[in-house]
Amino acid sequence: MTLFPHPIVHHPFAYSVGMFSFTGFGLAILLCFLVGQQVAQGELRRRGFDAEPVSDFVFAAVIGGLIGAKFYYVVVLHHWDSIFDRGGFVFWGGLIGGILAVGAMVVKKRFGLLRMFDVSAPACAAAYAVGRTGCWAVGDDYGRPFTGFLAVAFPEGAPPSTAATMGKEFGTPIPNGATFTTVLSVYPTQLYEVALGLLMFGILWRLRDHKHAEGWLFGVYCVLAGVERFVIEFFRSKDDRLVAGITYAQVISLGFVALGVVWMAVLWNVRAGRRGIYAAGS
Repeated sequence: MTLFPHPIVHHPFAYSVGMFSFTGFGLAILLCFLVGQQVAQGELRRRGFDAEPVSDFVFAAVIGGLIGAKFYYVVVLHHWDSIFDRGGFVFWGGLIGGILAVGAMVVKKRFGLLRMFDVSAPACAAAYAVGRTGCWAVGDDYGRPFTGFLAVAFPEGAPPSTAATMGKEFGTPIPNGATFTTVLSVYPTQLYEVALGLLMFGILWRLRDHKHAEGWLFGVYCVLAGVERFVIEFFRSKDDRLVAGITYAQVISLGFVALGVVWMAVLWNVRAGRRGIYAAGS
């Protein structure tokens, strides 16, 4: 049964071709890296640089992102039983792991760390928007119980949005009248994140021709990503809340905002040792 009579009822996107099964999440993850690669390569070419090494950086982002996302979920959030599960990946862990892996690869290839950070800003935002469609496709990372406009029920979600799931896994108060098997309608936070990801991409794309020092745009991305995640956490069903409902993810979000502000201040002007974004002669 569903507690609220008129939510949108979500069903996972999955299909099979012969003996192989595919999910919307897997497709979205594949597309998010492809989109990010295309954006980064296009920007490098526009600025007069060789874009060929980006494919190696994307591979590093995949490996580092997956390891970081799983590490955060298993070690930081103490979900030790989920180390070998297909699910259990956290955005901040994936982002930090991806940044470290790509940074190491860029340094190894002597490509220009600040150059790659700058073109990665809009690429990361575009990839994020595409990747979050995968969370919607499988019914993961949804929000708290909600009965208003565009409320969505996930009877086959990962996990289902039942009252038992809300109470046991997320510590969310169960509405009056609900039983353990009641499927609750919730905030479709995955769609909010897709929309905000597209907004971030639009802002960063608009600023991509900036006159600041190379690397400055990544600071803008850090601020936008931190604010986006901090706001979304108020609507998410979470089990890692600290004081006054603040989550671990929100603490990291504030750290990213602070990092972005300092990053932009340091790279505000082109000067000796701080080149502009275009190759010489382009």
